[in-house]
Amino acid sequence: MADTVADHSTGIDSDHDWRVPAGGGVLLAVLGVLAILFPFVTGVSVSLLLGALLVIGGFAHVAHAFSVPGWTASLVQLILAVIYVIAGISLLANPVLGLTTLTLLVIAYLFVAGIFEIVAGLSMPREANGLWIAVSGVIGLLLAGLLWAGWPSTALWAIGVLLGVNLVVSGVALLSVGSAERRVISDESATAA
Repeated sequence: MADTVADHSTGIDSDHDWRVPAGGGVLLAVLGVLAILFPFVTGVSVSLLLGALLVIGGFAHVAHAFSVPGWTASLVQLILAVIYVIAGISLLANPVLGLTTLTLLVIAYLFVAGIFEIVAGLSMPREANGLWIAVSGVIGLLLAGLLWAGWPSTALWAIGVLLGVNLVVSGVALLSVGSAERRVISDESATAA
């Protein structure tokens, strides 16, 4: 068993394979680009996945209903199970309608988060650079407004594009982590030789 030596200045283990995060980053970036290129398919897939997870969650609530003490707790779990299963079956039966609902939830999230970020950013001391938080809030409000102005047609692409952008950004970040690990490991190998 080889001893692993971590560079104390970077915290990177020299035996760590940099290809894992780099490969994961490339995979995420490719999936993100595909999601951006095919936003409707991505959105419907997310809607179907959420529907399936809700149905599974409903069955989990049924199982939990038989393990909780007392009939009121069991009744609550059974009611939750029914709500989960109905919501899940609704999404599975009509994923496009589910996609419009998800888009409305994203619009609401961007709107509420934007307001809170603006308030929080403007209330921060000048030294804390709260202006950037406020700017993020303004961008969130603008995105919410743009999505709302085009709704319901934005439902056909918004979820897919937003998920795709998130995957691309995460992939690039993970790829940069792998690249940094590779650079540190190669520098350690060069100094050890």
